This record gives sequence, structure tokens and C-alpha cells, in this order.
Amino acid sequence: MSQQETARVPEDLTRLVVERANAGDAAGIAALYEEGAVMAHPPGRVTAGREAIRALWEQVLAHAPRFALEPPLPTLVSGDVALTSTPAADGTGVRVQVARRQPDGSWLRLLDQPEPVPAPFRPGPQP
Repeated sequence: MSQQETARVPEDLTRLVVERANAGDAAGIAALYEEGAVMAHPPGRVTAGREAIRALWEQVLAHAPRFALEPPLPTLVSGDVALTSTPAADGTGVRVQVARRQPDGSWLRLLDQPEPVPAPFRPGPQP
């Protein structure tokens, strides 16, 4: 396996995912997730674990989609945990991720909500 760039700051993760997706590198994308990561995709379902995330990305990338980098919103960091987000380019909402700093100082995704959460989002009990 070749040595790939690691995320030195949480904001690097989104850029690296886009670069690797556009290169058709499902394994490279999966390497940006912790072993026990959880991804809320496909819509309405959850994909858990790095290997399952790799398999999901292989399916997505089989259609050769092109991804554009969306500008990040401000990152929130508390110790070794970070919340990153990007507004969807089409204005449909916000994509959110939770990343964790690794022992070597790099960052990996732990939780990923790649489908836009519709705005306005109202947390809490729903009627």
C-alpha cells in the first residue's frame, strides 16, 4: 500500500475525500475513517466499519461521479474531537462530520452525515 497524505487538521479530511473520490480510490477514502466509523449513507441507512465504508464507496465510485470541494463552515474542536461541516453547494442543507485526533496527530472521521441535513435543523423532540 502506498503512503498517502494524512489529515493534519480536521478540515483536511473533506479535501482528501474529494481528491480520492475523483481519483476513484475507495480504499484511500476508507483509510480516512476510523475502524469503527459510522456513515449515514445510503439515505435512511447506516454503514458501519471501515471495510463496509470502503465497499460502499466502491459502489458509489463505480458510476464515476465527480465531486466538487465545498467550502467548510468553521470547525469546532474540543480536545481530540472535532465537528466539521460544509454547506451543500445546491443549498439543500449542511453535511456534518465528527473527526478524532489519532495518536500520531493525524485526524480520521468517526461519524459522517454526507447527505445534507435540511436547513433549518431543529434539534430536540419532534411532534
